[in-house]
Amino acid sequence: MYWRLFKPRTLGVRAIVWNGSGQLLLVRHTYGNFWHLPGGGAKKGESFEVALRRELVEEIALSDLIVERVVGIYHNTREHKDDHVVILAVHTEQAARIADPNEVREIGWFSPDALPPDISPATARRIGEYQRGEFALEPW
Repeated sequence: MYWRLFKPRTLGVRAIVWNGSGQLLLVRHTYGNFWHLPGGGAKKGESFEVALRRELVEEIALSDLIVERVVGIYHNTREHKDDHVVILAVHTEQAARIADPNEVREIGWFSPDALPPDISPATARRIGEYQRGEFALEPW
């Protein structure tokens, strides 16, 4: 009910994480069944990059990252929200592990041509945009 009445604006960050083998890292959260890009909410005063680095350390213990570029900025109004999500492409050679089992229940590295069938539709769209070299400013 809170979201419907007040519609607070939030800022989130997510990462398209690639490794040297050309695999993409996805996470499955404890509160959902789909595979998603890792990330989370930015705190007041944090830059996109600082927020993303913090979230990746907190959730999947990734700290050795090279940020490539901003993939897109999206606006999500589903569920009566006012969320803005920034997606950054990053590269790592570090092994990921679940650092917060209350948030993440599974992680996996996937070939871009063999993504899991239960990937969220929005996540699949974001990966496609990245692969095509697009920069997106659109609804989630």
